[in-house]
Amino acid sequence: MTPPVFIFVGHSNSGKTTFVEKLIPQLTARGRRVATIKHAHHKVELDSEGKDSWRYKNAGAEMSMLVTTTALQLVADAVDRREPLQLAERFLGEADLVLAEGFSHAAGPKLEVLRRANGKPPRCALEDGLIAIVTDCPEVYPELPHFALDDAAGVAEFLLSRAP
Repeated sequence: MTPPVFIFVGHSNSGKTTFVEKLIPQLTARGRRVATIKHAHHKVELDSEGKDSWRYKNAGAEMSMLVTTTALQLVADAVDRREPLQLAERFLGEADLVLAEGFSHAAGPKLEVLRRANGKPPRCALEDGLIAIVTDCPEVYPELPHFALDDAAGVAEFLLSRAP
């Protein structure tokens, strides 16, 4: 079963990562298993040339997993399936809900983190799937629920009210 996915969008330095970081403990304290997906706009090296998992991928494996005593890392081809819902369906079925960061052009329910100090307009419009605003700008999208930049508990309750 695919867990519900909520996408956090906003301009650089709006506080998306910090807010999601504060939201996770609020959700886990309510008994939810949370997974995250982060969209990077720049090239990131996920595996090191010459390492075993790199060699397996280079030999043609679609996925390679490195497992240690405390963690695991999965490197997989995702060329045709990069949207948050597709990724959640493929890899994150054990989670109760998924928090994605970035993906402003992807389909799905979005919460925008908007900080007055950035001096920028909202990144997304209502028709892009916005369901709430986390902001210190009460005049932006007054028809949507607004949460303060430090109200992770309120956002947790809001998301849980929308998740099956």
